[in-house]
Formats: sequence, structure tokens, C-alpha cells
Amino acid sequence: MKRRDFFQKTLLTSTTALAFAGISPSFALLEPMATQKFNFMQKTHPNLTLINDFFDAYSKNNMEGIKKVLDKNIKWHIPGEHPLSGTKIGIDEVLAFFKALTKGAFKAEPIIMGVNDDYVIDCHRNWSNIENLENLNAMSCLLWRIENHKIKEVHNFPQSQKDVNKFFNELYG
Repeated sequence: MKRRDFFQKTLLTSTTALAFAGISPSFALLEPMATQKFNFMQKTHPNLTLINDFFDAYSKNNMEGIKKVLDKNIKWHIPGEHPLSGTKIGIDEVLAFFKALTKGAFKAEPIIMGVNDDYVIDCHRNWSNIENLENLNAMSCLLWRIENHKIKEVHNFPQSQKDVNKFFNELYG
């Protein structure tokens, strides 16, 4: 089949299908693809909503908002060999950890999130903003375990544990 014949048949078939569906073929074919809206996922997964609620509360230093999304027996695992490392158990220990982090004046920028019914994986770039200290600027991934619509457990995976240890030992040591 010649290219021109293929194009004409495809155009004719597409136009007929659009007309049969009640769509004005001339409008649909003339509208640029860049202006068409495709919404394949109309709803956000509830676990992503939960994590977004956490980050929203965290960015505002809203401890009550953070408490709402955490399970009362949460475990937050911080790897490394520095004053903040170790597993924080329960809301009070996790909130104390967040309070200690304020000394680093951290900012975060999301890169990507993945989700299923039990977990969220979040990778982000984070950096500190402290004068007279070599600031931390690296990627980190968090694996969030969700249970009964609450954050039950979090594992932190930094890009470079060596750099994190150095930074936190200088800042808190």
C-alpha cells in the first residue's frame, strides 16, 4: 500500500469513527495534540495523599498535622553513625527527631514517588542552609509503610551515608 493511500484510509477511518461517536471530526483533527488534555488517572492513590499531607504539615512545622498521619507506634529508621541515627519509636521520638532536624535548615525537592496499597517510595533532593559549614546537598529515598491509613514505618536511604555522617557529626557533634 502506498503511503498516500494508507494516510487517506487512516484519515477516513478515524473521521468516520469520530463522527459515529458524535465528535466533530473537523475539530478533533485540527486541534493540536499539545492542547488536548489526557487524564488517564483521575484519582490520586490514598497513600500518596497521606504522604503529601505529611510533607505539607512538615513544611509548615505543623506538629499536630504530622501527628494526624502517623501511627502511634511508628518506627522511623535513620541509618548511620551520627547523633541523630537510630530507630525512633513512637510519635514523641519521631517529633523530637524532626525538631532536631530544624538546626540543619533543611529543604527538600521531590523527584519521584511510587505507590501501592502498602508502601510509598519517595526519592527527593535535600539540602541544608547553614552558614560557615559545608552544607549537605544530596538525594535521599524514603520507604514508607502504610497501615490502616497511617504511616506505620519509614526507612531512610541516603545517597551517601558517609556524607550524611560527616555533616551531622559536624553539626551536632
